[in-house]
Amino acid sequence: MNVGGTPYRTIWLGDDGRTVEIIDQTRLPHEFVTVELHTLDDAVVAIKTMQVRGAPLIGATAAYGVALAMIADPSDPGLKTAAKTLLDSRPTAVNLRWALESMAETLADLPEDQRVEAAYEAAAKIADDDVESCRAIGKHGAKVFNDLAVDLNKAGAALNILTHCNAGWLATVDYGTALAPIYTLHDSGVRVHVWVDETRPRNQGASLTAWELGQHGIPHTVIADNAGGHLMQHGRVDACITGSDRTTGSGDVCNKIGTYLKALAAHDNNTPFYVALPHSTIDWSITDGVRDIPIEERGSREVTHIAGLGDDGEITTVQVTPLGSKAANAAFDVTPARLVTGIITERGVADPNGAGLAALYPEHAQEVSK
Repeated sequence: MNVGGTPYRTIWLGDDGRTVEIIDQTRLPHEFVTVELHTLDDAVVAIKTMQVRGAPLIGATAAYGVALAMIADPSDPGLKTAAKTLLDSRPTAVNLRWALESMAETLADLPEDQRVEAAYEAAAKIADDDVESCRAIGKHGAKVFNDLAVDLNKAGAALNILTHCNAGWLATVDYGTALAPIYTLHDSGVRVHVWVDETRPRNQGASLTAWELGQHGIPHTVIADNAGGHLMQHGRVDACITGSDRTTGSGDVCNKIGTYLKALAAHDNNTPFYVALPHSTIDWSITDGVRDIPIEERGSREVTHIAGLGDDGEITTVQVTPLGSKAANAAFDVTPARLVTGIITERGVADPNGAGLAALYPEHAQEVSK
C-alpha cells in the first residue's frame, strides 16, 4: 500500500539481500520510521515490543528471524534455539507457530551450508503468499459487502463498516485482512465509511487503522471503544468486520480485547459480524477457543500510560491512572462462533463452524471434530 504516494510492504529485504527492514509501528501515526533487523534477537525484540504486530506479519517476521539466525548458526541446535526463542516471543497468534513449523520443515534435511539461502527463499515465499492471500480476502469480502452497499449508494449514502483494532496492511505484509475488502470496495468506486474503534490500551485503531485509511483516502471516523453498540442501536453500522489472531477449527475467533463485546452488540442489533483471515490463522488442533487459546497478558504500563503528540509537537507519554492503582492487561478475547456471521478467507466465505471451514479446506476435514 502507499505511504505518501510511495508503495511499501511492512517487511522487506535491504539492498544487501540479508538485512530485514520493517516499519516501526510503535512510532505511528506521528512518525514514519523504518528499522533494520540484523539478528535473531532483533527479530524477537521487534515482535515482543510490537514494532511489528498482527498475526500474519508476526509470522512473516518470525520466518525472516529464522533466516537471520541461520547466518549466525545454521546448525541443528541453532535452528532449534531460533525456533523456540521466536515461538516464546508472543503466545496467542497461531501464525507464529505455523511459520516456524514451515521454516523448520524446509530446513531440517538440508546441509548447513545451504540453510541460509533456503531460509531467505522460504521466508520470502511466506511473505509473498500472505500478500496473495490478503488480495484474495479482499476480493471475496468485497463481494459480501457490495450487496449491502448497492442500495445505500443509490440512496446517496455510504456503506458504514465498523472495525476493531488494526487488521489492515500494517498487520500483514500487504493489503490486510479485515481492511482488504474495504480497500477493494473503495478502489472499485463504492462509497464506504469506516467507524474506527480506538482499541485501548494500545490504540491500534486510533493510531494505525486511522492512519492507513487516511493514507489511502478512505473516509473514516475514530470512536471510543464503547461507542460501537450505541451506533448499532441507531442503525449507523451496516456491518462489522475484524481480523483474527487465532481461529479454531470450529469457528471460534480470538482477536484483540474488546472484539467479543462488539460481536455481542452486533448480535443484539442484527448487524452482520464478519471475520477475515488467511489459512495460516486457523488452528485445526483445537475446537474450544475460550478453553484452549492461550491469552497473552501484557505489561500493566500499556494500561496505565498513554503516548501522544503534545501541543509542543513532541511525542510524550503520560500516566492516566492514580499512583498505586493496579492494572490488568489481557491482550485478546475469544468470540464464540455462534456470534460470527461468516469467516472470509482467501478461498471464499465459510460458515462459522467446523463443516463450513472444512468445506473450504477439505485437506483439514479430518482434523475438525465438530
